[in-house]
Amino acid sequence: MLNVNGVTVRFGKRVLFEDVNIKFTKGNCYGIIGANGAGKSTFLKVLSGELEPSKGDVTIDKGERISILKQDHFAFDEYTVIDTVLMGNKELYDIMKEKEEIYAKPDFSEEDGMKAAKLEERFAELDGWNAESDAAMLLNDLGIVPENHYKYMKEIEDREKVKVLLAQSLFGNPDVLLLDEPTNDLDMKSIEWLQEFLINYENTVIVVSHDRYFLNKICTYIADVDFGKIKVYPGNYDFWYESSQLALKQAREQNKKKEEKIKELQDFIARFSANASKSKQATSRKKTLEKIELEEIKPSNRKYPYIDFKPDREPGKEILKVKDLSKTIDGVKLLDNVTFDVKQDNKIAFLADNELAKTVLFQIIAGEMEPDTGSLEWGTTITKDYFPKDNSYLFETNENITEWLRKYSKDPDETYVRSFLGRMLFSGDEALKQVSVLSGGEKVRCVLSKMMLSGANFLIFDEPTNHLDMESITALNEGMSKFKGNILFTSHDHQLTQTVANRIIDIKEDGKIIDKECTYNEYLGVE
Repeated sequence: MLNVNGVTVRFGKRVLFEDVNIKFTKGNCYGIIGANGAGKSTFLKVLSGELEPSKGDVTIDKGERISILKQDHFAFDEYTVIDTVLMGNKELYDIMKEKEEIYAKPDFSEEDGMKAAKLEERFAELDGWNAESDAAMLLNDLGIVPENHYKYMKEIEDREKVKVLLAQSLFGNPDVLLLDEPTNDLDMKSIEWLQEFLINYENTVIVVSHDRYFLNKICTYIADVDFGKIKVYPGNYDFWYESSQLALKQAREQNKKKEEKIKELQDFIARFSANASKSKQATSRKKTLEKIELEEIKPSNRKYPYIDFKPDREPGKEILKVKDLSKTIDGVKLLDNVTFDVKQDNKIAFLADNELAKTVLFQIIAGEMEPDTGSLEWGTTITKDYFPKDNSYLFETNENITEWLRKYSKDPDETYVRSFLGRMLFSGDEALKQVSVLSGGEKVRCVLSKMMLSGANFLIFDEPTNHLDMESITALNEGMSKFKGNILFTSHDHQLTQTVANRIIDIKEDGKIIDKECTYNEYLGVE
């Protein structure tokens, strides 16, 4: 068990969180959520011992081991892949190396023999004889082929280094597993494997992630970093979000009788409990949920941008015909005679074996790139707007945010533009920041603002959730779901793809496509 006792973290006058008391228990997975800068990653560092709290302490039961996902992809460049994984259990790895040094001695003494015997005893206790095969199994499960297991880390691609460091954190069945954004840069197959691994993990998991679907699949509790506190709620992310929104709604309607408020919350909890029937923790979770009182759930302090795409006119029956598009770049055929029609109400998610194929297709459809062969035929009622994956070229200017956005507004009045920016969380002096110095997330919110002002009825999004925090992703998800026009999009956010798309087009490695009218989960064959 991991115990957090009266922990406070402050930097100067700024308090991230104070007087935190949590018991993290075996068999549960805790999702750490909170706005950007709230202190999620800092909290993981406190739990791992990397950062000393300003006050309080963190204790772990005697003999238990904590493992944390490392973020530095270059720290192990001089080690082999298999050794990097084995280093996840430092004691075991150190014993292995010390044994090798002793047995390599040319003048092996009686004292060396006694020391080696002690090391062998502890090595066996740590299941050392199966260590390499266990490490290899983890690597294989994550898609690292056996011929790469004994290469040096500096010899493999960055996307494989991510998987090796993940395998390192999982190796040796740690008692407490700390994961900071573990799905970043992982392919879908690896994410699905990790989900199943964590669902079946019998020890304690504590994870920070912006992937809502991932949190919903694996979490039994949510720890919300808000109001300078960290409060633990039973259930997964959806339960926390819906109950938080309900509490916010009720806080705004103070004229309602308390009994009505309590009944509404209890009805919601009952519905949610029923939906959790397939979870192995369903019974105990339901009992916990039933004990929740209204005052236990506070409305969230974090802010959500207001994202609402309203087309100036409805699209007609003819939308877009894509015929025989082909494109080769640097000798690689990305698109090979791609043909499809976009129909009314289609919201199409694009998948691809090669990420570049999706971007190139969207650039062609947006009119920013010419195909080698093929054609596009647009309906006469269609107006389009495009969210590029790399949006940096849009911000190569000395303008401030208000000046930048005014160029795209039908109403150039500064009061109107500033009001619009306020809804996108650029209030006050924030709206006067130079666009050239904006963060990735701020630039995304600017491009989304531009798209909302366009009034287009056909929207193209290439990875719009990159750089966004959980609140902005949730708002974008809702905005795309409500949009009364056509959308072509690609996103690594599983929940957004599942809830927005009603059709899937998968661009295969040979440049040809699979086209299915179904949801994302139906296409993947998962529940």
